[in-house]
Amino acid sequence: MNAQQWFARGSLININGHDVFVYDSQTTEPYSKPVLLVLHGYPTCSYDYYKALPLLEQHFRVVIHDHLGFGFSAKPLDYSYSLMEQTDLALLLWQHLHIKKAHLLAHDYGTSIATEIMARDNRFTLPNLHIQSLNLCNGSMHIELAKLRLIQKLLLNKIIGPSIAKLSSKSLLKKNLRNIYFDPKKLSDSEVDALWEMMSHNNGRAVLHQLTGYLHERYKFWFRWIGALKQTELPINIIWAKDDPVAVMDIAHTIKAETRHSHLFMLENSGHFPMLENSSRWTELVILAINNSKMFDN
Repeated sequence: MNAQQWFARGSLININGHDVFVYDSQTTEPYSKPVLLVLHGYPTCSYDYYKALPLLEQHFRVVIHDHLGFGFSAKPLDYSYSLMEQTDLALLLWQHLHIKKAHLLAHDYGTSIATEIMARDNRFTLPNLHIQSLNLCNGSMHIELAKLRLIQKLLLNKIIGPSIAKLSSKSLLKKNLRNIYFDPKKLSDSEVDALWEMMSHNNGRAVLHQLTGYLHERYKFWFRWIGALKQTELPINIIWAKDDPVAVMDIAHTIKAETRHSHLFMLENSGHFPMLENSSRWTELVILAINNSKMFDN
């Protein structure tokens, strides 16, 4: 699937003055299936899930949006790109879509938005939204255990980060993504083409270094976000690709050890983007995990 085909499957919704690209598998009532809200990773977008959708949609109404600064969403230059604001935007979007109850699935960057949602849920400050289960996939929430890539460290640098972002290219994206796959050949050239087109959309390279600042926030809000995981009574499913060189298995095991009502589901022979690299098996695990957690929902 190319970028324009993906764009045609979604729509732009204005939230707080910014266009947000949204894929919603069911836009007309009655809504007969449980809702699955998906928070995508960095530096990609909602397109990551295009291969998983056919099976997911047999079980759920799937809603995925591009975070601000990503994919086909707006990429304003004068914006903080704080994970706190990304959380606000997601919650406002879901309110706009009249979603009252949902399972939450988050990958990579999205896991920090998910943990901020948990922090607010623990404090009873979520705006009329009941989270039925939390499903975490290969995110470096325990940032102290993560194996950051060189490109991430360079983009984080306030002095050289903007210049590094301007030097980004499709070939560099391809190299960096393949380096975090278990089997690099499973990332197709057509997928790289699509991801690069969406990353470049709306002058995306100009904000790439700002987006990378989320890693600083993982340190800044460590106690709030890890504390939220420890405190929540929600069922937590840890769905982890074992061969991820960035969000390593130590993170998954640590989360499992420090949380209640949690289950660990491990995926063999997959790197950092299992929904692209090993889509069928990953999707089966997500469905299994959520079905397993339904016994805890009330």
